Amino acid sequence: MHHKPSVLVRVDLDGRHVRLVVTGCVTELNHRALCPLVRRARTLVPGIAVVVDLAAAQHVEPAAVELLRWAADHEDHVRGTPAVEFLLPPEFPGHGTVTQLAAWAGARRGGGTPESARRPGRPRAAPRPRLAG
Repeated sequence: MHHKPSVLVRVDLDGRHVRLVVTGCVTELNHRALCPLVRRARTLVPGIAVVVDLAAAQHVEPAAVELLRWAADHEDHVRGTPAVEFLLPPEFPGHGTVTQLAAWAGARRGGGTPESARRPGRPRAAPRPRLAG
């Protein structure tokens, strides 16, 4: 599965409210794709209210939300505009593949692979001998 966010931008006809509805996956690696969209929405009209709606996303990492909030709070181009509001799901939806990969990568750094991160039914092959020369 591709870990990409998909964004629908809803602008009210009066030009006072913008809602960025995010679906798909929002991770630490791809949260930067949302930053220019938030910045652009905040600069459409002076004093515009921007809402980033993450409630419909299939996978949300809490660290990505914190990074998005920090980026929105520290934008130099949009000083004097209202703060960005974030709508979050009641609990952050996880993603099975991402969780397994994180466990596998952590185990590799630690020296062993936990049984839960290993693919079932796939035995480890012995390393092939290398030819000298």
